[in-house]
Amino acid sequence: MGWALALHGGAGDIPLSLPPERREPREAALRHCLQVGVAALKAKRSPLDVVELVVRELENNPHFNAGRGSVLTTKGTVEMEACIMDDTKRCGAVSGLSTVVNAISLARLVMEKTPHIYLAFDGAEAFAKEQGVETVDSSNFITPENIERLKQAKEANRVQIDYTQPIQKEPTADGDSQIGTVGCVAVDGKGNLATATSTGGLVNKMVGRIGDTPVIGAGTYANSYCAVSATGKGESIIRATVARDVAALMEYKGLSLKEAAAYVIEECAPKGTCGLVAVSATGEVTMPFNTTGMFRAAATEDGYCEIAIWPPSA
Repeated sequence: MGWALALHGGAGDIPLSLPPERREPREAALRHCLQVGVAALKAKRSPLDVVELVVRELENNPHFNAGRGSVLTTKGTVEMEACIMDDTKRCGAVSGLSTVVNAISLARLVMEKTPHIYLAFDGAEAFAKEQGVETVDSSNFITPENIERLKQAKEANRVQIDYTQPIQKEPTADGDSQIGTVGCVAVDGKGNLATATSTGGLVNKMVGRIGDTPVIGAGTYANSYCAVSATGKGESIIRATVARDVAALMEYKGLSLKEAAAYVIEECAPKGTCGLVAVSATGEVTMPFNTTGMFRAAATEDGYCEIAIWPPSA
């Protein structure tokens, strides 16, 4: 038993040739967010506080597809979504946000201040104003980089999942056509668990599209066995009920966290669509993926620390 923390910044087709100017800021952000989370756990903050804190940091970093870095819909607008959950199965989720600076904090307010689990679009925005959370004009989320990503996606006539390689005539492809969903899972020394996930969705997604992130049991899930945050192609993750299946395999089949997560990633989610981070009540941590890479970081009380993008053998 001991505390453990894991976080991700998206999974997908991340080429080994990703240029240093694209790779290094994300690695630095993962390192910073890991340090923030570890310090909070050491200060005896609750896992729920820790995952919210870490995901807020990730949302505030424009290098990831959440908050400031959210990608654009086919209409060139931003629609952010987030979800938070703890081991008592308390949970809150939001979708269709266009002005809220930190979607994850609004998700927590839905959990704590309403009788509901999920608020979306105008109702979620109205609740944000009622609660006094920080909002900005939606134009603040629309970056030149994401305008360019939308243009690439429209030219290729497709929606793009995390790190889909752009199709370009000129030799400037850098595998950075979309930056990834963010998430964090944490467990304290007493076995209390929490998870949080936040995203801007898919590049060139239809207006009103909802992905796996705010769907309990798909992109985000926690119970007394484990806490899970997934990333990748939302439609595939929803179909495979990825996060819930990890917990179910532990509960009903008696698998370890690593065994359960590996089975879901290898057998349930189609290849090239999914990655996840998870911790168990006993302090295990795992970060499997079936994509080329996944921006990820983890630390445990016994001294394990990892910050990585590609598989260890890459």
